[in-house]
Amino acid sequence: MKFFLISDNTDTRAGFRLAGVEGAVAHTLEEIEAALDAALNDREGGILLVTEKIAAQFPALMDDIKLNRRLPLVVEIPDRHGSSRGPDFLAEYLREAVGVKL
Repeated sequence: MKFFLISDNTDTRAGFRLAGVEGAVAHTLEEIEAALDAALNDREGGILLVTEKIAAQFPALMDDIKLNRRLPLVVEIPDRHGSSRGPDFLAEYLREAVGVKL
């Protein structure tokens, strides 16, 4: 199973490339769709890494993949500038999803 990265930042792309992860840098909807086509058509692809900025710009596109496809697993990652989410993101997420306060 392979990883594929779609990033809006060349530095993030370079760092993952050093770890052996293939990917693409995309800024426009057309570039993102082309990168997604490459990732979704790869039979060996299992995990799709997408920077938080891209996922936030195109939430409907990301939700469609997450809800309607079994593979790849979509994982939103921060870029080199850090996460745009708050420090208690995971606790808030669990509280909303499960109703458990940590």
